[in-house]
Amino acid sequence: MTAVLTRFSDPHAVFRPLILARTGVALWERISFFGLLIAAAVINLVNLTSSGWANSFYSAAVQAGASNWEAFLYGSSDAANSITVDKPPASLWIMELSVRLFGLSSFSILLPEAIMGVVTVALVYVMVRRHFAAGTALLAGGVLAITPVAVLMFRFNNPDALLVLLMTLAAYFTLRGIESGKIRWILWAGAMVGFGFLTKQLQAFIIVPVLVAAYLWMSKLGIGRRLLHLLAALGALIVSAGWWVAIVQLVPASMRPFIGGSQTNSFLELTFGYNGLGRLTGSETGSVGGGAGTTGNWGATGLLRLFQDEIGGQISWLLPAALIVMVAAFVLLWRTPRTHPRRVVLFLFSGWLLVTALFFSFMAGIFHAYYTVALAPPLAGTVAIGAGLLWSRRSELWARIVLALTVLVTAFWAYSLLAEASTWLPWLKYVVLVLGFIGGVMLLLPPLLFGQRGRMLAAATLAVTLVSGLIAPAVYSVETISTGHTGSIVTAGPTVSGSMTGRGGGGGFGGAPGGQGQTQPPASIRARGTGTGGGFGGGGMSGLLGGGPVSSDVVATLSVDASSYEWIAAAVGSNNASGYQLQSGDSVMPIGGFNGTDPSPTLAQFKAYVAAGEIHYFIDTGSLGQASSGSSDSSAIASWVEKNFTAKTVDGVTLYDLTK
Repeated sequence: MTAVLTRFSDPHAVFRPLILARTGVALWERISFFGLLIAAAVINLVNLTSSGWANSFYSAAVQAGASNWEAFLYGSSDAANSITVDKPPASLWIMELSVRLFGLSSFSILLPEAIMGVVTVALVYVMVRRHFAAGTALLAGGVLAITPVAVLMFRFNNPDALLVLLMTLAAYFTLRGIESGKIRWILWAGAMVGFGFLTKQLQAFIIVPVLVAAYLWMSKLGIGRRLLHLLAALGALIVSAGWWVAIVQLVPASMRPFIGGSQTNSFLELTFGYNGLGRLTGSETGSVGGGAGTTGNWGATGLLRLFQDEIGGQISWLLPAALIVMVAAFVLLWRTPRTHPRRVVLFLFSGWLLVTALFFSFMAGIFHAYYTVALAPPLAGTVAIGAGLLWSRRSELWARIVLALTVLVTAFWAYSLLAEASTWLPWLKYVVLVLGFIGGVMLLLPPLLFGQRGRMLAAATLAVTLVSGLIAPAVYSVETISTGHTGSIVTAGPTVSGSMTGRGGGGGFGGAPGGQGQTQPPASIRARGTGTGGGFGGGGMSGLLGGGPVSSDVVATLSVDASSYEWIAAAVGSNNASGYQLQSGDSVMPIGGFNGTDPSPTLAQFKAYVAAGEIHYFIDTGSLGQASSGSSDSSAIASWVEKNFTAKTVDGVTLYDLTK
């Protein structure tokens, strides 16, 4: 194993994209690479369907797009195209194609994300392996594969899995462009960022400053050609994202669904408001539970944010180690030319890591722990490269001291994180601490002191240090795999102190029946009543943050003469509607979009739909609480229905027949 970490490939070689396509690759390396991919696939696929519909908000949209091409194009929540989800539809397209191919099921919805995870692991391996040892690349891929938040999101149907894959592709293509000087690679990088925008809007642009800086600083081309290439990449970005934006903006509002998450039926407002600057300032119009300032409902902002409460257990296990070895790696490569390929790879990963970490640390708007999956690839690459470079210099005392310090800091931090989950495997934190101490001591021993036994000592040291650093996040990930996650807010691993979310089926504040941990949502959300399809009973606050279970009697009632209506029912909030839509297979109008605060439809429009006989039932799900801003049309609609129609109860669910 010592030879693995010390044997670096020719730093000036340019490998083909796939490691297996290269000539002269040792058999053990091919086997190890295949083993890494198989392990990643097993991690992502085992027990995959335990999460059921996962985030029912997106699953309902997938169901709609798989049955209606207009809903496919726009990313509509329902096949009757009343309103879209509050993101562009790129991630939905892939899931919808899977559903069209395999039929609607939990497996067909979650399979694409699992594959994306395997491909991302392969890309990180390939990026590192181009200019570093195979052992270093295996470590990078392995760290990514067992990072808890990555395990969670590559088994879940939020847009983040595709976003991470596209950002990794953008970094890879930028690396190839710097190496070769050929414009096609940087064009591909721009296109990946553009498709990233169609996945999760402005979050895809977080990596752009790093890619631009790397190309401007490290390319061997003249400054003029570098600038021209970057302008061309900008054009590729605009084209790859702009075609869909142009369609949405140019098609008359009356001929397309309402843009969910906006207040003016404008995708540009959604981009620069609710999903844009609002996430930075905390002023998201129409948000329920969002908190502006530095101590809002989504946790205190600041440099320590990523280390605190539930966020720490998602991503920060190796974050202190990454920061230490990153500095050491730049010191080791300081005298290399700016265009040195190892330096380029290190800059891409570490720059991506730092910029994203700072952005997440200080954004004052809605912030969920699972967002940190965007840190997983650069964290894995940075840790592996820094550790590999230091290991190759372990004959020098300073390098051994830095490595020992890194191992000890990692062990103490893992101990602290495990202590937050005090009732879960309480013995594990002591095992990690002991292994970390032993590994730190072994790293300080001079290799030459043991002569012929030096290799045996190196192998033992490597094994102990790797186990001490990786066992805690690996076991956290096993816990994540063994538990289903549903709802709009999910976290990896066990419940920890300070957690906003529960574990298991609760994964958010609600979801499938049998959710294990229920916690209280933000105060601004707790005003919600205990109406049907949601409330705090039987799965937490399923109405706002996850679609709850629906009985067969309710489905049978809603499905009577379903073909005679555009919508078999309407319910306030997309998640309330999603549960009924997924169970019945017919369109359910989500009044007010995700939060129930979008003006879709207005009271006048809803009355017109009812007069035309297009909606059969109104499902009383109770109030969604008080939003700090946004439309009150959903409340007006609920009040109008209550005053003008007669309620009946089916298996505990209150329904109003709008045709009587």
